[in-house]
Amino acid sequence: MKKAVFLFSTIFLAIFFVNCSNKSEEYIDPRGTDYAGSESCVQCHKVQSEMALHSSHFKATAPAILGNVSGDFDSKNHTFIYDKDTKLVMQKRGDSLYQVLYKNGKEVSKYKFEIVFGTKHAQTSVYWKNNNTYELPVSFYHSINNWATSPGFPADKPYFDRMVVKDCYACHSSNISSRTVNQSSEDKNFMSMDVEDAINKKTIVYGIDCERCHGPAKKHVDFHLKNPNIKIANSITSFKSLSRQQRLDACALCHAGNDGMKLKSRFDFKPGDNLSEYFRETRSINDTATFDVHGNQFRLMAQSKCFMNSNKMDCITCHNPHENASKNMASYSKICMSCHQGLKHNETTLKTMPEKLLADNCIECHMPKKASNAINFQLSNSKQLSSYILRTHKIGIYPSAKK
Repeated sequence: MKKAVFLFSTIFLAIFFVNCSNKSEEYIDPRGTDYAGSESCVQCHKVQSEMALHSSHFKATAPAILGNVSGDFDSKNHTFIYDKDTKLVMQKRGDSLYQVLYKNGKEVSKYKFEIVFGTKHAQTSVYWKNNNTYELPVSFYHSINNWATSPGFPADKPYFDRMVVKDCYACHSSNISSRTVNQSSEDKNFMSMDVEDAINKKTIVYGIDCERCHGPAKKHVDFHLKNPNIKIANSITSFKSLSRQQRLDACALCHAGNDGMKLKSRFDFKPGDNLSEYFRETRSINDTATFDVHGNQFRLMAQSKCFMNSNKMDCITCHNPHENASKNMASYSKICMSCHQGLKHNETTLKTMPEKLLADNCIECHMPKKASNAINFQLSNSKQLSSYILRTHKIGIYPSAKK
C-alpha cells in the first residue's frame, strides 16, 4: 500500500512539473522566443501577479470585451449630442459595443470598440480599419462619470479619422509590430524606421506586463522550474539590482513626456538600458519649464528639492509598480516624515487645521491636483471646456493649495 501511495505521489509530481514546464515551452510570444508570457510568472510570484493583474499598468490597454469597457451603454447617459440633427450613441449589440452615428434620427454608420486605453482616470477606445487603429471621438471620464469628447476632438461634429500609430502603444502595451524599412548603411545613427501604414493584430501584448519591466523571462522560468530550491533569481532583471539612474530611466521611459528626439522605439528598451540611447533631450529636466501633469511625472519630480537633495529617492520610494497608487494619504506622509520629521508648520498654516491632521496628509498641500494643459474635454451639447485633473509630482510649497 505504501509503495502504491509513493508511486502515485511520484507520478503526480512528475505530471505537475511537466505541465508547468510545458506551459512555458508551448507558449509563443509575439516578442520572440526569449519571452515566457506573464502567465508563467503566476506559479512562483502569485502575490505580485494578483496585484499586477488589477493594476492600471496591466490594464493600460485591453481588448474591448464586455467587462473591460467603462461607461453606460443603456441609459440616458449613453448619448453624445453634436447638434439638433447629429448624435453619437454608445450601444451594445450582441456581445459587441459600438459608437453609432445618427443623422436626423437615422443610423449613418457605426464604429466598434476594439481596444481600450486606460482604466483609472479615463478611458478612450479605438477601432480597426485597413490594418490600423483609429480613435473613437467620445471617451469615458471617471471624474464626471460620463461620456465626453476624446482629447483634442471637436464637440460640434463627429470625427473618426485620427490614426493611433505604433508609438502611441509604446507606453500602453508591451508589444505591437508594424512593417519596418532599414535605413541606408550611410546613416548609422538611427535604427530602422517604422512604416506606420500597417499594424499586425497578432503581435499585440496588451497592457504593461511583467516582462516589459523585468525583461525577457524564458530562461528565468525554465531555470527555476528545473531548480525549484534555488531562491536567488536567475536570468531576470530585479529592480533591486539596478542603479538609481537605471530605475529612474525604466519609469521615465513612459513617465517623462514625449518631446525628446526619438532615436529608438520604446519597445526596444530593456530594464537597465540608458534612456539617453532612446531619446535625445531637447531641454534639461532641471530647467524652469512648466511640465504638464499628464505623462510627465518624472520631470516634475526631478524639479523638486526633495529629489535634488536626495541620492536615493526614485519612483519606487513612494510607489509599488505592481499595484495602483494607494488612496491612503497617511501612507505617503510617513515617507515624507522620514526626512521632514523635525519640521513645523507656520502659524498661518496651523490655523487651517490641527497639526496632526496636516502631518497625515502632506500630499494634498505639497503635491496638489492640477489641471492638465495637454488634455481637456467637452460634455455633450456643451461649449464649455472641462479640465483633466491629475496630481502634480513636483513637490513644493503651494500657498493656494487646498488645506
